Amino acid sequence: MAWLYLIIAGLFEVIWATSLKYTEGFTKIIPSIITVTGMIISFYFLSAAVKTLPLGTAYAIWTGIGAVGAVTIGIIFFQEPKDFLRLFFVGCIVIGIIGLKVTSSQ
Repeated sequence: MAWLYLIIAGLFEVIWATSLKYTEGFTKIIPSIITVTGMIISFYFLSAAVKTLPLGTAYAIWTGIGAVGAVTIGIIFFQEPKDFLRLFFVGCIVIGIIGLKVTSSQ
């Protein structure tokens, strides 16, 4: 269950990071509520995951899911750059996430 909790935490990391763009400095109420709610849910599931997973592994994977998800959302919805080097380094993050999962004892 800890790995499922970690994936859920990472997905909510993407949700709050994306909605943060729409808060306009927390002056827009609905995006601000979505952002804060996403943060709370993300931290809740991260805290559940680290009960059994190693902290370093869980934290790195959580931030990795958030980073890859945010970059993907940025490319798809906000026309952010998708040049080779950017995608290459996102791929490096994905490889790191997979490596941490494979070498984890949990």
